[in-house]
Amino acid sequence: MQSVDERTRLAGANRLEILLFNLGRDLNSGREETFGINVFKVREVMRIPEITQAPEMPPAVEGMVSLRGQLVPVVDLAKFCGVRPESQPRIMIVTEYNKHTQGFLVHNVENILRLEWGQIKVPPPMITARMGGLVTAVTELKDGRIVMIMDVEKVLADTIQIGMDPRLFDELRPIENGGTVLFADDSPVARKQIETTLTHLGVHYISAHNGQEAWDKLQQLAARAETTRTPMYEMIQAVLTDVEMPEMDGYVLTKHIKNDPRFRGIPVVMHSSLSSEANVNVGKAVGVDAYVPKFNPKELGEVLRPILNHAARVGK
Repeated sequence: MQSVDERTRLAGANRLEILLFNLGRDLNSGREETFGINVFKVREVMRIPEITQAPEMPPAVEGMVSLRGQLVPVVDLAKFCGVRPESQPRIMIVTEYNKHTQGFLVHNVENILRLEWGQIKVPPPMITARMGGLVTAVTELKDGRIVMIMDVEKVLADTIQIGMDPRLFDELRPIENGGTVLFADDSPVARKQIETTLTHLGVHYISAHNGQEAWDKLQQLAARAETTRTPMYEMIQAVLTDVEMPEMDGYVLTKHIKNDPRFRGIPVVMHSSLSSEANVNVGKAVGVDAYVPKFNPKELGEVLRPILNHAARVGK
């Protein structure tokens, strides 16, 4: 529990810890590349237990393992990434995303690296193109190696289909007063789901790829509002932000918004796969108005509806 508290404080200070791992030397390219995953989402690292095969499993899903009575899907990350390693994976990283538990097979786990989000950068187009959008951020180690932060939401969407069922959007009813939401998320999968949700709700949106980009767009909106003598609450009615993003995380973005009088009265909704009570409490501490887990369009709609309806009443 002490470890969880410490990592939660790190998140609130725009810092994080990432677990470094690799998928073995690729026989196709000869490279052995280093990947990273936020330690906050790692539950344990273990030798690979016996995996039970199941029929009609998605590609790269090796089967299921039983962990303390819970059946957990197992994804071979090398297969998913198109890596053809020299040897078989030896390690399973057990992760939890938005209350979904899964195992990721990797070849080696190195160490835990503590960083500031400012050291985590948007990946260059070359890496984005080569990895097919699988990498949301990169950072450079002291030895010159590039660590690629994996978009786990894309892995889960493409393998075990979390959050991708189109029926999830069927129950969404348009919000009578609509409105405009500025949202920030570094995952293309998450951005697509947010866009689809807001479209079904009849809500206009402005998107950003990370907290810094969102803050820059808010500054531009504030400048335009001042020039046109338009109240800020008429420009946007809410901000929706992820927690983990390169350059500036959602907690720091929220602090900036809440400390700037130009954005007084603009609600901030935190939208994250980090849904533990500890993370929710940090969100509340920096001024978040609501906290909603990812992969649930209906719940996101239920949170936004009263916020946008209230904003419409205030604007009249």
